[in-house]
Amino acid sequence: MSNWGRTLGRMLLGIIFGALFALFVGNTFDRCLAEQRERHTRVSLRGTKWMINDEITYPGAPAEGLLMNVRMVNATFEDRNRADFDPEANTQAFLNVLPEYVDAGVRAFTFNLQGGFPGYEGALNSAFETDGSLRPEYLARMEKVLDACDRLGAVAILGCFYQRQDQVLANEEAVQFAVKQTVDWIRRKGYTNVVLEIANEFPHRGFDHPILRTPSGQVELIRLARREAPGLLVSTSGLGDGRLPVEVAEASDFLLIHFNSTPLRDIPERIRILKRFGKPIVCNEDDKWGADAAQACRLCVAEGASYGLMLKKLNQYVPFEFKGVRDDPVFYSTLRMLTRAKSSAD
Repeated sequence: MSNWGRTLGRMLLGIIFGALFALFVGNTFDRCLAEQRERHTRVSLRGTKWMINDEITYPGAPAEGLLMNVRMVNATFEDRNRADFDPEANTQAFLNVLPEYVDAGVRAFTFNLQGGFPGYEGALNSAFETDGSLRPEYLARMEKVLDACDRLGAVAILGCFYQRQDQVLANEEAVQFAVKQTVDWIRRKGYTNVVLEIANEFPHRGFDHPILRTPSGQVELIRLARREAPGLLVSTSGLGDGRLPVEVAEASDFLLIHFNSTPLRDIPERIRILKRFGKPIVCNEDDKWGADAAQACRLCVAEGASYGLMLKKLNQYVPFEFKGVRDDPVFYSTLRMLTRAKSSAD
């Protein structure tokens, strides 16, 4: 064959392979677009202030710039060891009253791909397979709640791991793969109202994998999530004492703390200690209720920190109940006052 023939052959092969590659990439891109719906809510930070669709939260209210939230980690609960529990009905019960929570001033909900303690031991509640891959049936319920939050202008604090459930994952490579799969799913779905919580109370002894219960492991996973999905806001939460290790605070985009075991009198000082990091401070779990929850909320707002309620016996323990503001009328009355701007007539 002449040199010209060989050149022509290479050109034709190049054209064919180029067309096939373009077709493959185009189809892949189209599939990604097909998975994305129109999004209505975008969360971001401006300094230490929370923004939704480029507008500061609660403008003119005492809670301006904060992200007031409630813990609803078992809104997508399942127990593969129990045939008598209906996960779909449970999720729908939450969705039915979701607008009422938002109307009361809630701007973020904490969910988790491994849920939370349901009030009994032995539940199997995980969106992850043993290798860290994601289970479609669990994601379908999570997608429903994230989509509903998006339509209502609410943010989701989406957690990956929960103590008592990380045992599902075979090893630390599976944990890392689970993080990659989670952020890839968030990105493919086009969610702009989601911030990521790597682990719930990472130092908890209920975690088996060292990467999930050590500060260095959390820093590694935070950085991994950020590499996989640039622009996604990532953090992880500490125990109920309102404290965080320095390396975790420095690695996080915002600081997630819990106040379950923190007396009311200690809340202001715990917040002030964390202010030195110059990042938004978000309590996304406190099991106080009634007057105590209302006071904890006021103390957080006074110190410039967001507050998160956890009504564990009502919203997190079986049988789960979601009753809107009737969950805790005293707390939700206070939340309304803190999140609504005063009118000139007030």
